[in-house]
Amino acid sequence: MNNSPAIRLFLVDDHHIVLDGLKSMFDQDGGFEILGTASNAEDALVLMDKKRPDILLTDYSLPGMSGLELCVKAKTKFPTVKRVILSMHDEGILVKQILKEGVDGYLLKSIQQTELKSALLQIAKGMAYVSPEITKLVLADLSNNQQEELLTEREREILSLIAKENSNKQIAERLFISERTVETHRKNIFRKTNTTSIVGLIKYAFANNLIR
Repeated sequence: MNNSPAIRLFLVDDHHIVLDGLKSMFDQDGGFEILGTASNAEDALVLMDKKRPDILLTDYSLPGMSGLELCVKAKTKFPTVKRVILSMHDEGILVKQILKEGVDGYLLKSIQQTELKSALLQIAKGMAYVSPEITKLVLADLSNNQQEELLTEREREILSLIAKENSNKQIAERLFISERTVETHRKNIFRKTNTTSIVGLIKYAFANNLIR
């Protein structure tokens, strides 16, 4: 039996059918508690001042203040609240703008219920989460624009294949090298960028303007 306290959520979306659907889904799961909902950012900030959730889950497209602007203001007003954007947008420019603000999660609305809950559990523990589709998009951009002096040609080649979701074995077969060599290159890529995860690699890329 799981005795962990329920993760307290605050939901923001200007489509009531979406809010109702999310609320119904989480209400049926004892691992989550809905503290409140709002259809715009301004109301959300007022209500969150009275009830501090663990996670703010907001749409990007809202009337007036955007979901990203809401996340920026929430970070200042409620620094302990995790900020997650749930959106249908996967355009590169917008994705980069959102991730640059250091949100704790960026999820596409095509996400499955089980993955959504799993992502929120991970975020509640202090780990960032980005939908795999977004990770692939950003890493592909990174591999195409990585600074030459940072990674070798072979490392950039391997990074490109990693972005396309190839396993170490597949990369080894593609490049006619051993899996151990691939693993060594992977470690060097993370070491040179001083990162320990795919999400960390993405954040490094933005911070150092490695992505157009």
